Amino acid sequence: MSPPATFRTATHWGAYDAAVVDGKLTTLTPIADDPEPSPIGPGMVQAIQDDLRIRQPMVRAGWLEDGPGHAKGKRGVDPFVSVSWERALELAAQDIARVREAHGNEAIYAGSYGWASAGCFHHAQTHMRRFFNLIGGNVKSVQSYSLAAADTIVPHVVGSWSAVYQNMTSWSVIAEHTDLMVAFGGVPLKNAQIDGGGVGRHRTSGWLKTCHDNGVAFVNIGPVREDIAALANAEWMTPRPNTDTALMLGLAYTLIAEGLHDDAFLARYAVGFERFEPYVMGERDGVAKDATWAAQICGLEADEIRALARRMAAGRTMLTAAWSLQRGDHGEQPYWMLMTLAAMLGQIGLPGGGFGFGYGAVSNVGSVEPKIAGPHLTAGHSPLDRFIPVARIADMLLNPGATIDYNGQKVTFPDTRMIYWCGGNPFHHHQDLNRLVKAWQKPETIIVNEPWWTSLARHADIVFPATTSLERNDIGSAYSDRFLFAMQRAVDPVGDARSDFDIFGGLAEQFGVREAYDEGRDEMAWLRYLYNRFRQSSAEEDLELPEFETFWDDGELEMPVDDVAITLFEDFRRDPDAAALKTPSGKIEIFSETIASFDYDDCPPHPTWMEPVEWLGSDTAKEFPLHLVSNQPRTRLHSQYDNGGYAQASKV
Repeated sequence: MSPPATFRTATHWGAYDAAVVDGKLTTLTPIADDPEPSPIGPGMVQAIQDDLRIRQPMVRAGWLEDGPGHAKGKRGVDPFVSVSWERALELAAQDIARVREAHGNEAIYAGSYGWASAGCFHHAQTHMRRFFNLIGGNVKSVQSYSLAAADTIVPHVVGSWSAVYQNMTSWSVIAEHTDLMVAFGGVPLKNAQIDGGGVGRHRTSGWLKTCHDNGVAFVNIGPVREDIAALANAEWMTPRPNTDTALMLGLAYTLIAEGLHDDAFLARYAVGFERFEPYVMGERDGVAKDATWAAQICGLEADEIRALARRMAAGRTMLTAAWSLQRGDHGEQPYWMLMTLAAMLGQIGLPGGGFGFGYGAVSNVGSVEPKIAGPHLTAGHSPLDRFIPVARIADMLLNPGATIDYNGQKVTFPDTRMIYWCGGNPFHHHQDLNRLVKAWQKPETIIVNEPWWTSLARHADIVFPATTSLERNDIGSAYSDRFLFAMQRAVDPVGDARSDFDIFGGLAEQFGVREAYDEGRDEMAWLRYLYNRFRQSSAEEDLELPEFETFWDDGELEMPVDDVAITLFEDFRRDPDAAALKTPSGKIEIFSETIASFDYDDCPPHPTWMEPVEWLGSDTAKEFPLHLVSNQPRTRLHSQYDNGGYAQASKV
């Protein structure tokens, strides 16, 4: 047996050194200076060559025999037939051409939402969009299952979701200045294992300990005690799931009734409080949203709610909400109400005060981002401007031609004849799987790039076997992470698997656009090109980076970061005129005239408690008294590597 060879790689869970003996992956070891590495990554050793790997191009037997057409319940049931790469690419290209000629590019849905694998070049969705943009475009999805409601409501209130997400108050500021952190949904360390593109060093647990040691008090509001680490010594409040907005309204009532809200801040930095206050106090509907009212909805004690409101007003308080809150029915309301509550406290823009979203949702929230964004591949320009909101896939397939309301717009569903999917799994993300399975039978053809026989692959017509990140070269680069990793190919592709770059390159060849697609570069040439472009932009910011070969041999590059820690909306607080928000008023919009103009029954123009379709306070709860909390598992990212060793060891 030959001695092991070692290769550096990066995953969404962190960076690892891969040991390979005689061409076989034997271990993945976290890099030595990661203070709290994720145990998920090493489980890839068991998954990379297991029986679930797709080793050659496959075509569903019914599609191959009968040709494109509605599957009539056969997707997910039919066996598959192996074909050569030449035949598979020919079949896929012929059917893409058929759909384009008969129905136009708007009949092709290539949303392909998902995390894919780490790596700035081998990003499956980007390659897919790059290919389709060269042949007329496709219908796409917008936003994400993680944050769609937040991405929609936050700009109406404070002007921009990215301005919040990219400038979240730093952990160092919280540790130094915050007295009380009230975390709706906690700060879950299991989620902080990951970040899109990789994690250089896991630090969230360390920051929680620093905060606790510095005297920061934590209140964890949610159904799961472990959503904040035991080391934070958090007080735990457990309202009924999906009642956070009612709880916040009870807190707001107490602040107003006891004169604890900041009238001066609201007058200078916000608009619409005078239209929101009568709703809270019950002057409009006769229902005071006081602590007693909130307690009846939430299942807490009224005195608990009053006491928390007083604590929040007594010192420097950071309010935060997990991403999960905005995924529920009327999910925009708790986010809007949290921002309103922070405005009432008057601490937005002060160090350690105000609000934030998603601390612990991914690893790098609250970190200080690098000065220069990392390298990335561009998809080019789409000649077709058609989209659906990300979670409306089943609606689109079941209701072609129907029109829906979306953020003040009208969106008409296309008549979808083909789906192309890669880098994700809608059978994990989608909210109603029975309905999705029914809708998934509607398209004439579904093409998928997948490494494993996931639910997505088993419900496809043409399946291209795709490589994993360990079977190709790439550059690991996560947003807001100071590290760049050389992702060195550790093992040969399993079976006849090819990278998404090569798969779409083969399709581009069929359409005569190969040169425009790959620009004459192979994999390593692209990595050099992307790195050198990044190196050039860094030099323009007076940052000298090593040459590509040095970086590749070293396996890792640490970027410098700004010395100044971040306080969200600090500039706005200092001068609300010079640093006006990108809202119509330039201020925090507690009441939104824009949303009022939409005239939506299910989204009033200020934060409002509306009963969810399902919750433990409903009439149906008497018959169904159990609320299932299906939160993010600690042993995998969504469905990724559920067949890995770490996830499998957790099975009962």
